Amino acid sequence: MKNIVKHIPNTLTCANLFFGIYAIILSFSGNYPYAMIAVFTAALFDFTDGFAARMLNAYSQMGKELDSLADIVSFGVAPGMMLFCFLRDLISSMAWNNSLLSNILLLSSFTIPIFSALRLAKFNTDDRQKSSFIGLPVPAHAIFWASLLTALTPSLRTGEMCLISRIDVFCFHVSPVALIVILSVLAITTSLLLVSNIPMFSLKVATFSWKENRQAIILFFTAVVLVALFGLLGVSVTIVFYVLFNLFR
Repeated sequence: MKNIVKHIPNTLTCANLFFGIYAIILSFSGNYPYAMIAVFTAALFDFTDGFAARMLNAYSQMGKELDSLADIVSFGVAPGMMLFCFLRDLISSMAWNNSLLSNILLLSSFTIPIFSALRLAKFNTDDRQKSSFIGLPVPAHAIFWASLLTALTPSLRTGEMCLISRIDVFCFHVSPVALIVILSVLAITTSLLLVSNIPMFSLKVATFSWKENRQAIILFFTAVVLVALFGLLGVSVTIVFYVLFNLFR
């Protein structure tokens, strides 16, 4: 029984990896909504494997290394490939498709997996990050990109982006060139946040204490409000709020 229990966290980590790989496959087929769901599911397993390890006292060096390997796939390569395919689909309809500039803009998506790997390596070798983070956590970064790209998916077909809220629906034309440049710059900017020195509170629950988890609970209820107001885009806005909250707290 003890041998079975000690493998539970690693099994959950493998489930994280499974959905990360599935998200990559879905990205290349252009199925961004399901790729997003796969990334979200991977994040859920990433949360539960650490929680299970703490509750079952089933820590291992192998589990630590496996967790990082799974995270680079699910929260580095998967969102990076989502952005790569999204930019590819935008560029494919333009006259300068296959030009040097289009290839450079496409390569901006590679900053997400590269800096995610740097972030994870930094985390594994930094003793200051036992109970909190320094820099944006890779799962939060992946959730930001997965939800943002899925929210923008209708603009690939219609050329219009709609911001839907309980107040009103705002639709405006999106220039493909402007959207490509914005997403490329945003990829570099958010990737730099991964390796920044900004202290950030942990989103993982170690105990059921309000005092130790109050910031994560506040963020959760903020997310509920933002999603209720802005739909899927509210998930990305929640990650922005998380970064700003840590900058000013």
